[in-house]
Amino acid sequence: MAEKNVQRVRIAVQWGFLLFSLYLGVTFYRFVLHFRSGGATAYVARPDGVEAFLPISALVSLKGWLTSGSINTVHPAALVIFLAALTVSLLLKRSFCSWICPVATITELSWKTGLRVFGRNFQVPVWLDWLIRPVKYLLLLFFLFSIVVLMSGESVNSFIVSDYNKTADVKMLDFFLNLSGTSLVVVLTLLLLSFFLRNPFCRFLCPYGALLGLLSRLSPTKVERSESACISCGGCNKACPSHIDVMHKGRVHSEECIGCLRCVSSCPKPEALQVRLKGGKVVSGLLFAALVVVIFVAGSLVGRVTGHWHSSVDKAEYQRLILNPVQSSHPE
Repeated sequence: MAEKNVQRVRIAVQWGFLLFSLYLGVTFYRFVLHFRSGGATAYVARPDGVEAFLPISALVSLKGWLTSGSINTVHPAALVIFLAALTVSLLLKRSFCSWICPVATITELSWKTGLRVFGRNFQVPVWLDWLIRPVKYLLLLFFLFSIVVLMSGESVNSFIVSDYNKTADVKMLDFFLNLSGTSLVVVLTLLLLSFFLRNPFCRFLCPYGALLGLLSRLSPTKVERSESACISCGGCNKACPSHIDVMHKGRVHSEECIGCLRCVSSCPKPEALQVRLKGGKVVSGLLFAALVVVIFVAGSLVGRVTGHWHSSVDKAEYQRLILNPVQSSHPE
């Protein structure tokens, strides 16, 4: 497959995961509605994949797994999906962000729409970019310090089995169904900014992306430029949503590289810009795409096969928890 066609594949993969995420959300809504309606609506089995939207619970589960040696049964899929995303980033740069994440898909659609409407995307001044880009790392540091460092093994276990954690998925659903005024303003502001700036949430605020970016620096697979073949047209720089100066790099190590391969697809000289392993072997766009999907999906399959996928919270307990919601949690 010609590298220029890779973007069609990526967009198809993006939208496939976005539509699947919407399916999970609707199915989970119907699951919760059954209990809240007193059984008036049909019962729909809870989709385990909805735990992909519980990164904090996954991080606590990771701490619990590392300290106890066992994966908790409350939200096991959350940890499995989290580990799959980490694995993809470790091997294939931050491709989770540009191929799988539904939030990134929506923001990419937004800035592409803005590009068509305004004829260009805007970029914040360099000094402002350097000033606000660390925010996502500060958020990441806060979560890592609060959970990995401060929480004791006993506190982790107490939180995992707490009613608050058991209904973390329900609380996430309610957050989006009942956005407060402040939350709505924040969401709409980020969406509006996405029409003018490329991926502002991913670039400046997402702690999940920050973690994947740091891990991706260890990836053996990176975009590599051949100085002898490069004609310095600047097409790669213009295409890059992360504003990386690809044209003057030898090998792109930046944690801001999201593995979208837009730079490779835009290069008029196929031999000038390629994805290569550390040893120099070229990774074709089709192979890269296949690896992203296979590694991520394989994670869930491994979780299922090993029995670390379905939640131990049964229908009766969900009914109790949904009808008697816990307002706060204070794990000790």
